[in-house]
Amino acid sequence: MMNKHSNSTISLAQALIERPSVTPEDFGCQQLMAERLAKLGFNNESMVFEDTTNLWSRKGISGPVFCFAGHTDVVPAGNMESWNTPPFEPVIADGMLYGRGAADMKGSLAAMIVATERFVSDYPNHKGSIAFLVTSDEEGPFINGTTRVIDTLEARNEKITYCIVGEPSSTNRLGDVVKNGRRGSISGELHIHGKQGHVAYPDHVINPIHMAMPALTELSQMHWDNGNDYFPPTSFQLSNIQSGTGATNVVPGHLTALFNLRYSTELTAKMIVNKVEAILAEHQLNFEINWVFNGQPFITEPSTLVDSVVHAIKTCCHINTELSTSGGTSDGRFIAPTGAQVIELGPCNATIHQVNECVAVNDLILLTDVYYQTLVNVLADPV
Repeated sequence: MMNKHSNSTISLAQALIERPSVTPEDFGCQQLMAERLAKLGFNNESMVFEDTTNLWSRKGISGPVFCFAGHTDVVPAGNMESWNTPPFEPVIADGMLYGRGAADMKGSLAAMIVATERFVSDYPNHKGSIAFLVTSDEEGPFINGTTRVIDTLEARNEKITYCIVGEPSSTNRLGDVVKNGRRGSISGELHIHGKQGHVAYPDHVINPIHMAMPALTELSQMHWDNGNDYFPPTSFQLSNIQSGTGATNVVPGHLTALFNLRYSTELTAKMIVNKVEAILAEHQLNFEINWVFNGQPFITEPSTLVDSVVHAIKTCCHINTELSTSGGTSDGRFIAPTGAQVIELGPCNATIHQVNECVAVNDLILLTDVYYQTLVNVLADPV
């Protein structure tokens, strides 16, 4: 058992990191959080869907509902030999807390809990409600996690007004970047059918590689949109092409290509599907596509939540934050379509998913202050 750090955020982060909650395992993390929240008067509701454990915890029955959202699952540690310290034994060295999940995102979860404890103590008569939405399926297939909890809440018309997702948004120092939206993501698995045969008899074959190249080139060079004030232009990327038998004298009969588009609010998934399939048809390809819709784009424009977070960062970190929509997807994409204002705010992301993942101890203490100040800005009744 490690020595508990004197700061309550750090000691809780250590306790969470100790639990090897490799996705979709929760390993008791949510129970630990729920016990802390129950002492504050939160009503804990565990929602288990298939292999995934989720927690919906709420204090209060009135609006607005301020929700902290996050995940207890972590990616696998990878090669244990490459770690300087065991990944599930939290170690502090040179001001850094090491361990799998330190930055993504058990440090954020600890900061959320401690900020809430402090806020409820300081403002027992605060307005509205505070909630936690925590899943163990963010790093995995994201089928039975946040999206299922949101479905449950929507079915009983329980709405989140404001939501902070604790993903590691910062780049060089805590609070320098917050995400106020994310691009949409759509993936395609393209199968192009040809006719296999001997390379010496081109009249007897249909080469799917030759057929595919002009179409894939057109898609890769296409100008989809100009983006807008919040989003960069849409990008199309091929990530994998497979074809061939391994023999140089055989024309293959089949080609598979994997691709992904990260798209702005200028486009919809339907527009992308129609355009891609139209181009493939124009090239007279015999094809089928399996589409995977990973998430729609969303944006939270400056208003109550954005302003409160920006102000909290200015107050606690003494910097002006940058609003950004860059990077991958997050569980915010499941929460935003309900009408909630969603912001992602967490520690620096330099080491996430890497060996020797770490977070600055002082950053987690400061993040607790930022979360606390945001709660004050949104839910504390003005004097």
